[in-house]
Amino acid sequence: MGSDCIKDSVTLCHSCDLVVTKRALPSGVRALCPRCNTVLYDTPYCSINGMLALCITALICFTPANFFPILELHFLGSVRTTTIIEGALAVYDEGYWLVGIAVIITAIIAPGILIISILSQILIIKYRLHSPFFRRQLKRLLGYQHFVSQLTMLEIYLISILVTVFNLSDFADIFLGLGTFCFILLFIATLFLQREYNVEHMWSFLDE
Repeated sequence: MGSDCIKDSVTLCHSCDLVVTKRALPSGVRALCPRCNTVLYDTPYCSINGMLALCITALICFTPANFFPILELHFLGSVRTTTIIEGALAVYDEGYWLVGIAVIITAIIAPGILIISILSQILIIKYRLHSPFFRRQLKRLLGYQHFVSQLTMLEIYLISILVTVFNLSDFADIFLGLGTFCFILLFIATLFLQREYNVEHMWSFLDE
């Protein structure tokens, strides 16, 4: 499918401005400029089916990662658990409302929209939904893709969890819950999904 849609498209070399006709490449292979050997483009290591599997994995982990306890704190006989949403709301209630809103957007809303957006694009492409309605939706999703990707910052939240565990480990017993496991899986799936996703490659499917 991918070879059919890119066979008639062209690209411009960034170094010598040579116009080169795009050709289908095997997975993991880069195309070089025939005049100056500059890297022109490559193909994602994952196929559409591979990205679909990553999307489904991320989607399965999304709910428990956000609604199951991330940390369980045992201190002087008391036990406290918290989820990502509870942590964001606690920060909000302490008066740091901007930080609380930022956590909700970057750790919950944006990753959810990103996963659903890529999943929708993949389904439209995989099942060849070529009606004008689906083509408009695909163009709209591709147009907002960069903005949504910029808002997704799961790595920052994961680092903050690790720092919290390190700082509190001297004062209390810390136990990681199912939410932690799902959050790490969500982070890994999203990381690989963003690594394999290529918006130019997705745009090329509209050319067919």
